[in-house]
Amino acid sequence: MAFNERNWDARTRIHARSDFYALGRRDPLDWILPFEWDALSDLAGKDVVHLQCHLGVETMALAKAGARTVGLDFSARSVEQADIAARNEKVEISYVRADVYDAVDVLGGARFDIVYTGKGSLCYLPDLTRWAQVVAGLLRPGGFVYVVEFHPLLNAFGTTVRPGNPVDLTVRHDYLGGRGAVERDSSRTYTDGPPLEGDTVHYEWPHGLGEVVTALALAGLKIDHLIEPDVLPFQRWPWMVQTDYGWWRGSGDAPRVPTLYALKANA
Repeated sequence: MAFNERNWDARTRIHARSDFYALGRRDPLDWILPFEWDALSDLAGKDVVHLQCHLGVETMALAKAGARTVGLDFSARSVEQADIAARNEKVEISYVRADVYDAVDVLGGARFDIVYTGKGSLCYLPDLTRWAQVVAGLLRPGGFVYVVEFHPLLNAFGTTVRPGNPVDLTVRHDYLGGRGAVERDSSRTYTDGPPLEGDTVHYEWPHGLGEVVTALALAGLKIDHLIEPDVLPFQRWPWMVQTDYGWWRGSGDAPRVPTLYALKANA
C-alpha cells in the first residue's frame, strides 16, 4: 500500500493540471452520471462520506447537490489538492487523509446516510471483506452505500487494437481475484500531461463482481440493485463515441459490453 500511496502522490501533480479533470473549468456535477443521481435521490441535508476521493471531483458534486460531505483519501497530495479545488468551487467539504481501512476510527465513529465510492478505487484494496465491514461501520440505520466502479470485465480486456480486427475484445487479464497483487507501471497515468517522475510502480488487486456483492452481504448490507452500464469517462477504444453528457460508449456493430457497474446496498 505504501507504493500506491507514493504513486498517487506523484500522479496528483499531473492530474491537478490535466484537461481530463479540468479543475476550475469543468462543472463537478458532470462527474456524477444520470443513473447515479437517480439512485442517490435528494441529497439536501444528507451526511455523505466519499471514500478514496482523490481530487474530490465527485465529492464536490455531492456537496453542490446539498449534502454535508466528507472526503477521505490516503494520498496527502490528493487531499491537499482536493481542498484547494473545493475552496475554488466555493463548496464546503471536510477532507481527511487516512487509509480507508482506518476510516471508522479516524472519523471518530461518525455515521453517515450515504457512503459513496468508486470509479477506480476498489482495485487498490487487497481485502474487500475488511472494506465492506468499514462501509457497514460508517452507515447509520437506513443508510446505504453506493458503489460505481469500472467493471471487472473492462479490466480483463486488452487495450491494444490489432490490425484487421478494429473491435478487439480479447480477454487478456484476470477477471477474478485470488492470485495476489498485480504490479503495474504507471510511468504514464490515465490523464493527459507529462510522464511521472519517480514512484511509477503501483499494485492492483482484481475483484470479480461476485466478490464485491458477497463482501457487502457478509457485512450485513442488503443489495437494493445492481446495474451494468456501458459508458466510460474516457475513450477506451477508438470505436467509442461521445454521449451528449460528455462520456463515451460503443458505437456501430461493436458488441455491447458492460464497462461500469453500479451497486446500491442498504444498511
